[in-house]
Amino acid sequence: MRSSRMFTAVDSHTEGMPTRVVTGGLGVIPGATMNEKRLHFMEHLDDIRLLLMNEPRGHAAMSGAVLQPSTRPDAEWGVVYIEVSGCLPMCGHGTIGVATVLVETGMVEVVEPVTTIRLDTPAGLVIARVAVSNGHADSVTIENVPAYVDRLDAIIEVPGYGTIPYTLAFGGNFYAMVDLDSVSLPFDRTRQHEIVEAGLAIMAAINEQDAPRHPQIDGVDHCHHVEFIAPGSTALHSRHAMAIHPGWFDRSPCGTGTSARMAELWARGELALDTDFVNESFIGSRFVGRLIATTEVDGRPAVIPTITGRAWVTGIGQYLLDPSDPFPTGFQF
Repeated sequence: MRSSRMFTAVDSHTEGMPTRVVTGGLGVIPGATMNEKRLHFMEHLDDIRLLLMNEPRGHAAMSGAVLQPSTRPDAEWGVVYIEVSGCLPMCGHGTIGVATVLVETGMVEVVEPVTTIRLDTPAGLVIARVAVSNGHADSVTIENVPAYVDRLDAIIEVPGYGTIPYTLAFGGNFYAMVDLDSVSLPFDRTRQHEIVEAGLAIMAAINEQDAPRHPQIDGVDHCHHVEFIAPGSTALHSRHAMAIHPGWFDRSPCGTGTSARMAELWARGELALDTDFVNESFIGSRFVGRLIATTEVDGRPAVIPTITGRAWVTGIGQYLLDPSDPFPTGFQF
């Protein structure tokens, strides 16, 4: 057996969405901060993301996280998030997966009933509190980076769809929140191809006409997520279909998307602090969110969200690259 590269990973899924937690084979990514590491990875190491996320080792909705030493003294581990769409500044379901893997593999000291893990992410410090019983990670509550509304009740001209009302909010990534009724489609997985096509058209229009830019995180300057809100959703229980570039759906309820949604509802005066908010995915899995404090992001009103969800370890693997493999960076189909 010949191999020019070998990576070790622990696979998990968070409420239906995979996280391949890369534990070895990469080394320390250059950079003084985790966001600098993310930007370096994007420019110089992206072939590794493509190898591990794309087919045939991954699939069209694959997601992962690369463990790194922390760059800050107040965190135990650093994380660079990878998926088929690129390298994210933050990933909620991925963080729940990472925390679960760290506990289940003993890579952190496990304390019952709660193991607290401080994670250095490209978007900032994220605290994961893992509920543990009999050594098992039962659930994870993450305290996310500040979430805020970038634009409320904006409109965008979308070729083929007309004028679309939307709200853009940041919860670790930028999310355009659009009522599904606005594109005249039902909340029905048999119509998923039409829904994702509408989402891609809306992303393209926003990025071409009025791209967002985070004021404090370098390189966060686009919208690759459209959160289509299902009819009947409220500030207590919301259902959505999360369309993601380059053309897939989040299987989980999306942690950073839940954070963005709560920031929107708070900005509207519909969601108070310390109130449970249930966010339901396209496959029916759920996260429970709460807003625990207010803050500011570069002078903008913002909130501190928490997200609670579950993850399960699904496998441990070694991923190889044979030097004769005709698909060294995989492929998308």
